[in-house]
Amino acid sequence: MSLRFEPIGPVPEGTVRVARAAFPRGTTWMRLRDELGVLYEDAHFRPLFATRGRPAEAPWRLALVSVMQFAEQLSDRQAAEAVRARIDWKYLLGLELADHGFDASVLSEFRARLVEGGLEQRLLDALLTLCRARGWLKAGGRQRTDSTHVLAAARAVQRVGCARQALRQALNTLADVAPGWLYQHARTKWAERYDRHNDDAWQPSKKVDWQTLAVEVGADGAALLEAIYAADAAPWLREIPAVQILRQVWVQNYVPSATGLRWRTRSDGLPPAARYISSPHDLDAHFSRGRSIAWIGYKLHLTETCEPETPHLVTHVETTTAPVADGTITPNIHATLQEHELLPREHLATPATSMPNYA
Repeated sequence: MSLRFEPIGPVPEGTVRVARAAFPRGTTWMRLRDELGVLYEDAHFRPLFATRGRPAEAPWRLALVSVMQFAEQLSDRQAAEAVRARIDWKYLLGLELADHGFDASVLSEFRARLVEGGLEQRLLDALLTLCRARGWLKAGGRQRTDSTHVLAAARAVQRVGCARQALRQALNTLADVAPGWLYQHARTKWAERYDRHNDDAWQPSKKVDWQTLAVEVGADGAALLEAIYAADAAPWLREIPAVQILRQVWVQNYVPSATGLRWRTRSDGLPPAARYISSPHDLDAHFSRGRSIAWIGYKLHLTETCEPETPHLVTHVETTTAPVADGTITPNIHATLQEHELLPREHLATPATSMPNYA
């Protein structure tokens, strides 16, 4: 897709007339357009697009929609519908009332381009530059940093469920890349036992059932790994990422015994959360516990100004893996703030704590 630079004009007269009639006092998004303008320009996103090809939707509008979407907690489909249906959104985006908007998939494509191009920080930087010009943001003030949890997109399950998913992922991958080999070595019950449609049916309700299930899944995974690592097996089977993940999950969750594999307990020793595979579908998503919540995913560290006389503005955003202690990233935050000439005089931050173990 290519980028066509077009000047950003005023809000169409028809949109202004209807918006003012419908909202005499304005809305948040109308006031944003009146007070701060459009925030972004297409030139900010020049590196993300080619010079030839089908014209892309104006990136300055997509950036604004991304901000509004996050503020109102809307899905891509809901945000695209708001662009078509809401007068105040059309006002901020400078669209005619009859504009049909764009397909919801455009938003995810735009976010992917931002992340791949490393330009996601520009959404915040543009706002901070404008706030500094208005005198709302200055270096040497008071700022604070706090963190919140971010759930992984992969379904969070307990340890036995994670082992089962790792085995199913390995079986599905082998079915694609080595169907003949899998047909020769797979056991009859595996197809039904690890079918995705049985996710709800297989879950037992008693503690003893969990232990039985853990042993059953462990024996199935061990049989598959034994066949893959057999002397007559093709060496490339061991290099398949899903197989390597399966092997790591089994090492982390099972202990060899005289009667076969035994489920690893806390007394046997579990890997620290930062190394433990909590989901075979997202190796960077880890377990953590903070205050009254436990989750699998990531941690979002937000830094904001906290002067009583000025608006509280977010000055830095950083995402880490969930087990990272809050206080350990303070030097990184200071380095970035200093680079942007926003280093605070006083910084309130959560002290560093030890990383949690997987429970």
